[in-house]
Amino acid sequence: MSNKRRLWQIFGPVICAFILLLVVFLFPWERTFSKTSIFQAANSQTTTVFKGVKMKQEAYDDGYVPFYGSSELSRMDPLHPSVIADKYDRNYRPFLLGGPGSQSLSQFVGMQGTSKQLKDKKAVVIISPQWFTKEGQDPQAFDLYYSPLQTAMFLLNAKDNVADRYAAKRIASMPTVKNGIIKSCLKKVAAGKKLSGWDRFVLQNRMRMLANEDNFFSSFQMRDRVDKIHQKEKLLPDTYSEAALHKVADEQAEMHTNSNNLGIDNTFYRTRLPKKVLKKLKGSQRHFNYVKSPEYADFQLMLNQFAKQHTNVLFIIPPINAKWAKYTGLSQKMYQESVAKMEKQLTSQGFENIADLSKDGGKKYFMEDTIHLGWNGWVAVDNAVKPFMSQPNRRYTYDIDNYYYSEKWQNKTDVKPLNLSNKDSLKKK
Repeated sequence: MSNKRRLWQIFGPVICAFILLLVVFLFPWERTFSKTSIFQAANSQTTTVFKGVKMKQEAYDDGYVPFYGSSELSRMDPLHPSVIADKYDRNYRPFLLGGPGSQSLSQFVGMQGTSKQLKDKKAVVIISPQWFTKEGQDPQAFDLYYSPLQTAMFLLNAKDNVADRYAAKRIASMPTVKNGIIKSCLKKVAAGKKLSGWDRFVLQNRMRMLANEDNFFSSFQMRDRVDKIHQKEKLLPDTYSEAALHKVADEQAEMHTNSNNLGIDNTFYRTRLPKKVLKKLKGSQRHFNYVKSPEYADFQLMLNQFAKQHTNVLFIIPPINAKWAKYTGLSQKMYQESVAKMEKQLTSQGFENIADLSKDGGKKYFMEDTIHLGWNGWVAVDNAVKPFMSQPNRRYTYDIDNYYYSEKWQNKTDVKPLNLSNKDSLKKK
C-alpha cells in the first residue's frame, strides 16, 4: 500500500468530516418549531433561548409578547403572568426573557434578532431596581447572556450615530468579548469608523454559522415548566375576577410566609436567610444608591431599540419589600428618587405606559421575598397588563434624546417625581 493511500485512510475521514461540518454550518438551514416547543421555550428562561433568535422570531409572529425582566420572572406562583394568560386564554402569551443579572445591556443585545417581528407590536418591561448600581451591568452576568449571533447582527446594521457608538463601546468593554472579528468590529463602530468589505464578509459568515447553531440547538436544554404552569392554574378560579385572584393570592401567601415576620417566602427565608446571614444584613443597605449609575445609559439603548421598532411598551416599576428595606436600612427616599429619574427618562421621550408600583412594598403579600414581586404584586401587574394588551395597537413614534447616554445624566440627582398614577399613565397623552 502506498504512503499516500495509507495517509488518506488515516486522515481522509477527518478531512471529510471537517468539510461536512463546514457545509452544515455555512449552508443556510431553515427550521420551524412546533407550538408546544414554542410554549415551552417561552416559559423556560434558559440562556439558550435568551441568546437565540429563531425561536423568538416564530413566537412573536404567532402572537407571543416579550416580557423583559430578570429574576422576578422566575417566581412562578399561581398569579404569575404566564399562568394567568394561559388559564384565562388571554389574547397574548408572555415570552419570558431574563433571569438573574439580565440587565439593560444584556437585554439590548438580546433584542437585535427580533426587530422586524416586534415592529408596531407590544412588549412589557419589568425594571429591576438592583440594576441601577454604581457599577451597572455585572460583567459575569453579561457573560451568561451574551449572544455573539445577535452582536454580529447589531454590527452588520450599525450606523455612525451616538446610540450605536455607545452600544459598541459598552459591549466591547465586557471581558467575555474576546479578540476576534466581533471585538475588532465593535472597536471600529465605537470609534465611528466604517466596517470594511472584508469585515462584513467575515461577519456574515460568522453570523450564518451561529444562526445554524441556533436552529439546531435552540430547542435543547430548555427547562420544561409547562406541567408546573398547568398545576398552578388549578389553584385559580375558572371565571376571572380581580377579587377572586386576590383571595387566591392571600391564601397562597399566608401559607408560604408563615415562618417569618418579613413577608418572605418560607423556602427563600430558610435557604437564603439563615440566622447568621440575617443578623449580618441588618443595616447593611443603608448606603445603597440607585440614583447614580451607568445603567441609565444602558437602559437608553433599550428605549432606542423600541423606538426604532415603533414598539408599544408597558414599563412596570416594582417596589422593594418595605419590611426588608427597614431592616437593612435601604432608603425609600433614595429609591423614589431613582424611580423619578426612570420616569423622567421614559416620559420625556414619549414612553408613557408606566405602571408605577414602587410605593406598594408595604402592602400585604405584595412581595414574595426581599425585592421580587409575588402573589398580590402579580395581581397588580395583571391589572396593568390586561388593559394594556386589550387596547388596539397602533404605530408609536418616540422622541429619542441622546442626552440620556451622557455621564451628566447617569450621575444626575434631585430629579423631581412626576406623580404618575397607574390608570392615567396607561393612556397616551
